[in-house]
Amino acid sequence: MFCPNCGQERLTEATNFCSRCGYLLTGTADLLRIGGSLPIPDRSKTPSRRTHGIKQGAFMMILGVALFPIVGIIATFLFHMTPWPAGVVLFGLFFGGLVRMAYALMFEEKSPPGLPPAANLHIAEPQLSGQTSNSALPPTSFTPPLTGRTGRWLDTNELEPHSVTDSTTKLLEMEDDSQN
Repeated sequence: MFCPNCGQERLTEATNFCSRCGYLLTGTADLLRIGGSLPIPDRSKTPSRRTHGIKQGAFMMILGVALFPIVGIIATFLFHMTPWPAGVVLFGLFFGGLVRMAYALMFEEKSPPGLPPAANLHIAEPQLSGQTSNSALPPTSFTPPLTGRTGRWLDTNELEPHSVTDSTTKLLEMEDDSQN
């Protein structure tokens, strides 16, 4: 496999990043493995926002009814006080659940959420073996065009370290030559 960003060949499957540009290759490898098409999520099993809100409200109401006696018993026997915290819990959760359900019914969408914006890209059709496509990746001997650069790519081992004072020394040498 070749890096889609710079064209560097991926030598082993153990590498996750391109050795030249650092591009993450794992998602690209997975995409190539499934034939270049994006998987379409099954939206029929995803509940709508309205359904989710109604379930949240019902859960809050049930939780309020379940916690009401527990908080009342704890307040009465453990802290020896009137069980007013139980009323706060009941009011907060039970009526909060009713408000959540009303909000879901009035303001939230009835249909399941759509595809994310990135999924609006062109989705390729899966191909059977033996078929060729005009939109296939280039052959392995392809080298990407170099923008603003001519010649061959340099390996980091071929580069020489330059001195910080190199340019200053050259300017001083030029100055000495002009004075003589």
